[in-house]
Amino acid sequence: MLVKMEHVKKHYKDFALDCSLQVEEGRVTGLIGPNGAGKSTAFKAILDLIDIDAGAIAVLGKANGRLTQDDREQIGVVLSDSGFSGYLSVRDIIPIMNNLYRRFDRTAFVNMCKEFNIPLDKKIKEFSTGMKAKLQVISAMCHDARLLILDEPTAGLDVIARDELLDLLRGYMEPGDRAILISSHISSDLEGLCDDLYMIDGGKIILHEETDVLLDEYGVLKLTEEQYDKLDKEHILARKKEGFGVSCLTAQKQFYKENYPGIVIEKGSIDKVITMMIRGEA
Repeated sequence: MLVKMEHVKKHYKDFALDCSLQVEEGRVTGLIGPNGAGKSTAFKAILDLIDIDAGAIAVLGKANGRLTQDDREQIGVVLSDSGFSGYLSVRDIIPIMNNLYRRFDRTAFVNMCKEFNIPLDKKIKEFSTGMKAKLQVISAMCHDARLLILDEPTAGLDVIARDELLDLLRGYMEPGDRAILISSHISSDLEGLCDDLYMIDGGKIILHEETDVLLDEYGVLKLTEEQYDKLDKEHILARKKEGFGVSCLTAQKQFYKENYPGIVIEKGSIDKVITMMIRGEA
């Protein structure tokens, strides 16, 4: 287990985190939810950037307060509110990275920058949003990190830049002994990358599911009031009033297909599940 959070609590004046999750070796785990749900707070707690009020966090098999410098070098990080100084060039960054990380691979770093069309001598302030994002992810990967923690790495990127960045992450996972914890508002990125997903709202985890299960077995029923009244509601996770009647989220789409052939059932997606779990009624 590369990350384990057990009932981690952090209280602010107008927000409280109460979170449990785990990230296993060889897997990409997504953390999803609306703005202000607690994703960045959870990431900062894992990285020991904030003090927690209760609970326990283990990273790389150790309590995160006991990580050695060598342990910390095995973690690659991209936070949504961080980045390199715009007055540096990529060539300026190389000696900094070399001093920070004993296992920094200069050759791999330069080759990946060239592969993804990141100029070595241009000031970072002149980079596009996509170039900056790819540089941050490459920098997180090129010191033999076993764990990547990525907070909104694809934010603001066009579809081509996002696809290139996701290819980078898939390549990173190929050795099989690594893991990624990632958040993103772009559900299609996570659907094609993550093995499992945690949904957070109001500082609490409200759903944990395998991505394949969510996409294959979840569905949204579109019902008239009459159809809803006659429905077996045992497998309904959330419902939402609509102009036409009621929408219902289920994790047993096949049950309703077989037993209620006359109703409309939409395929599940991350966006639909988020909308129903957060805006609907349990």
